[in-house]
Amino acid sequence: MTKPFRSRTFVEVDPRRRPVRSRRAVRVIVTDGERVLMLRDSDPGVPGLHWWITPGGGVDPGEQPLQTAVRELAEETGLRARPDALRGPLIRRFVVHGYSDQVLGQAELFYLLRVPEPFELDTSGFTDDEKVTIGAWDWLPIGGLADSAELIWPADLAALISLDAHPDRWPQDRGVVEESTVEAGELGRRVVLDWAGSPADWAGLPDPER
Repeated sequence: MTKPFRSRTFVEVDPRRRPVRSRRAVRVIVTDGERVLMLRDSDPGVPGLHWWITPGGGVDPGEQPLQTAVRELAEETGLRARPDALRGPLIRRFVVHGYSDQVLGQAELFYLLRVPEPFELDTSGFTDDEKVTIGAWDWLPIGGLADSAELIWPADLAALISLDAHPDRWPQDRGVVEESTVEAGELGRRVVLDWAGSPADWAGLPDPER
């Protein structure tokens, strides 16, 4: 079975012997309509590689997804949003992250928050792990996401943002995807099978709290 999520060691492991972990998570797309707020993430075991992600993180014990979204926004950006200002969840998915030091499976919900204009981030609430891996942030033009030469996760972020206009389609089920710096391989398949065999955990990703 997979192990509960805990802080990473950042010590490179033989790809066949990486610890396998799983958790529920929430991500938030923050946009002013033209740009989207992104964090530049990295894997210390793969020097020189980085990619862009939306704010978000794991669901703490006893939290509901919207509570997680609000907390993660405050910790990672300094923005204190009202729960009723978040839209969604737009999609749900199970993502496999193969890193140099672990394989992480996340059952994720994506919410969206519209802001009137870009703002400066306060990253003083970063966790110890985030202080190691997240090296920058920026407001990226939505129109340029699909053609960007840089890695952007999820890869279909622009299409995901367009779902905001179609609440009748929420939440779309995107199934299983992989976003890895070191291919997850058999360990990735294991975390997917373990999670699929835990109906109570999967049920923890409900339809939106409307």
